[in-house]
Amino acid sequence: MSGVWIQHSVIFSLKHAEGSDEEQRFLEDGRTILSAIPAVRDFQVYLQVSPKNDYRFGFSMVFESNEDYEAYNAHPLHVKFVEERWVTEVEKFLEIDYQKHVTVV
Repeated sequence: MSGVWIQHSVIFSLKHAEGSDEEQRFLEDGRTILSAIPAVRDFQVYLQVSPKNDYRFGFSMVFESNEDYEAYNAHPLHVKFVEERWVTEVEKFLEIDYQKHVTVV
């Protein structure tokens, strides 16, 4: 991947019981729906294991440009997922967007 790219990550905890069917459905639906958006690259679902925070899961994806990232944010599938699922099922979250720093000393 060349040029400017953004790695979009969000760590979160769900309102659902740990290990529940609802929890699994949310993670599967998130992967299916969000990775179907054309600008999304390398979509991953993570189980957060650090004892340093109390978030449970992570979604991560890469965008090849700022324009792709903005297209994702405005895409109808993303908007619908946020409005219908994220707002109602996520208890708390932290969003982090990274851009590759090319001059690390």
